Amino acid sequence: MKHFLDIADWSSADLWDMLNIARVLKEQYKTKGANKPLLKGKALGMIFQKPSLRTRVSFEMAMQHVGGHALYLSPQEIGLGKRESIADVARVLGSYVHIIMARTFEHEHVLELAQWSPVPVINGLTDYNHPCQAMADMLTIYEEFGRLEGLHLAYVGDSNNVATSLMMAAAQFGMQMTIGSPPGYQPKEEVIEKAFRLSRGRLSVGVTSDPVAAVQNADVVYTDTWTSMGQEEEAERRRQVFPPYQVNAELLKHAAPHAIVMHCLPAHRGEEITDEVADGPQSRLFPQAENRLHAQKGILVYLLEDAGQLTKKSRQRFEKIVQVIRGQE
Repeated sequence: MKHFLDIADWSSADLWDMLNIARVLKEQYKTKGANKPLLKGKALGMIFQKPSLRTRVSFEMAMQHVGGHALYLSPQEIGLGKRESIADVARVLGSYVHIIMARTFEHEHVLELAQWSPVPVINGLTDYNHPCQAMADMLTIYEEFGRLEGLHLAYVGDSNNVATSLMMAAAQFGMQMTIGSPPGYQPKEEVIEKAFRLSRGRLSVGVTSDPVAAVQNADVVYTDTWTSMGQEEEAERRRQVFPPYQVNAELLKHAAPHAIVMHCLPAHRGEEITDEVADGPQSRLFPQAENRLHAQKGILVYLLEDAGQLTKKSRQRFEKIVQVIRGQE
């Protein structure tokens, strides 16, 4: 049984399968108004230490679209690692549901959940990484360009958990990446080295303190909030450091003419991104947000199929999806 904790844990082939399942399910939903109940009778338990709009709603609706059910568990209901040990939570919740999603502060918490859980665990976000977001991002970029390999992804701003997962995704899907971050907010060397190893030496990650150099001829310009949850005490200092890294019309002039702009949201408009760009013709912020729903479907279906949890009828439906994917290759 495998968990979805880090883009680096899976093979490129597995990740492509998840993306392609998401693509097929999205097309089915858009053209027919519904998906087949692949996960009928299955339940997702959702553990939240951090609040969320996209993560909660996209997972709940993803399960509903494919015939399953999702249960939201607030921080107060569990007190993960405080009211009850993480190991005990994992074993108890895993006896009630078929799959678990956890959105936590410390990455070690989701790792410990996975260690003790009898069912697959999905990382809905930690301070280290955000793999579900990266999968939705890859789906969005693929829809725009019809490929991933060879594209240039530029990330501008704080090299946070989203940037980490984007590096791993770039390594897995054959993209090139540049990062423009101020000194002290650049990715750790061990993260860059991990992505480089993952790509088997093919990935080029350029790190610079010059945002113009970072976005030069980029196909995708990506940014995120300067201050993430849990960093509120640093907010004022960060507002003094990051203004040169704002994604605005002037910065976009240095990207490729066809470049698209992405942001995982929530956005602090007027800080890391301007209204002109966020609402402009190059913005893909809202298709990207919608794709959280469809990427989540791909991850959920793939994990539960891999865990042998699909019914015979759902397995047959899954095989039809695989046939559609193979026919498109």
